[in-house]
Amino acid sequence: MAELDRLAGIAEDVIRRCRAKGASEADVAASIDAGLSVGVRLGEVETVERTRDRGVSLTVYFGKRKGSASTADLDPKSIEQTVEHACAIARHTEEDPANGLADPALLAKDKPDLDLWHPWDISPQEAIRLAVEIEDAGRAFDPRIDNSDGASVQVGASLTAYANSLGFVGTERGTHHSLSVALIAEDANGMQRDYWYDSVRAAGDFIPAAQLGRKAAERTIARLGARRLSTRDCPVLFVPEVARSLIGNFLSAVSGGALYRRASFLVDHVGKPVFPEWMQLVERPRIPRGHGSTAFDAEGVATRDSDLIKDGVLARYILGSYSARKLGLQSTGNAGGIHNVVVQPGSDDFAALLKRMHTGLLVTELMGQGVSLITGDYSRGASGFWVENGEIVYPVEEITIAANLRDMFQNIAAVGRDVDPRSHILTGSILLERMTVAGDA
Repeated sequence: MAELDRLAGIAEDVIRRCRAKGASEADVAASIDAGLSVGVRLGEVETVERTRDRGVSLTVYFGKRKGSASTADLDPKSIEQTVEHACAIARHTEEDPANGLADPALLAKDKPDLDLWHPWDISPQEAIRLAVEIEDAGRAFDPRIDNSDGASVQVGASLTAYANSLGFVGTERGTHHSLSVALIAEDANGMQRDYWYDSVRAAGDFIPAAQLGRKAAERTIARLGARRLSTRDCPVLFVPEVARSLIGNFLSAVSGGALYRRASFLVDHVGKPVFPEWMQLVERPRIPRGHGSTAFDAEGVATRDSDLIKDGVLARYILGSYSARKLGLQSTGNAGGIHNVVVQPGSDDFAALLKRMHTGLLVTELMGQGVSLITGDYSRGASGFWVENGEIVYPVEEITIAANLRDMFQNIAAVGRDVDPRSHILTGSILLERMTVAGDA
């Protein structure tokens, strides 16, 4: 693709400029992002926006001194100024022994096609019609749905080239598209709001628009008549789209930045049990059409399938080159983040998990940020449904769920096979044996 070749040429040229100014090492990423965003509410167009963003970000090293700068302009003069700024910063910073490019032996040599490029040729008028169809399907579901927060259609495509002074040059292209709608229903007990969405690499993978609207409507109607609970300890079942936040807390706790700062309750836990012995978490960075798929990380290090949790035991941390050096370890190919975490599902579907829980709280939404990675303390606002005898009996709201992540991970009783594919964290529902639910006194 001509644009990718152009970006690669820009990246390589920036490396040459940095070396000419005395940098001992350098790396650069050049990117172009384009998109279309359409929003409608109550059948009327609210927003239509086209975007096209370009940029170059670079890091230079003068020995162990580091400087970084970026520009949103691909003009050669702007790039030259950015190079000068990065070099000036590097000359005046303190040395850090952990600074530097990735180990050359770890750089990606193969760059397979991961089927991430599926441009969606949809006009603004077609996107508006699609958003209206989604919203109309939801609003027509039940007369109690009398308002809407709107429906949206998002189209996105990105091109990226990365190069460093070790001779590595890599290019990637990918698309991300999404549909969403949020609806409002009202009865004698008050108003409730809920939503649904879909996120895909290829537009042909979307669920039907009318189905998405009806799903949002079903969720909204189900929340009517929500009650509060008295404070109690009980089992808690997280639906998949909420369960992945729990896995996200674990990933943050084993990421390099938190570990070398000793700001995680999982410091020095490699080789120790963290989850039940039947739990398996694997990073699979090269899943075709995966939301987090990539052949190399943000430093050019090759990605590969690798255990994170093996038989409940922490197998490794999540490290880029800098954090790895700070810890005396080797990069795991995770500069820039994690790539497709797969939580091994069990045999139970969602209905079977409800039966297994018998009586307890089904969590469908979380609010707030009450999670401490340092201590593992967990306290978040929640809403969902109360379950008795394996059946949903009524919706609940304005409650808080609390425990410690260390105990929560160990007390996972089951992972469902109802895996949510809309994220780079692939998990089914997660059932915890017990948490504290705080509601009315």
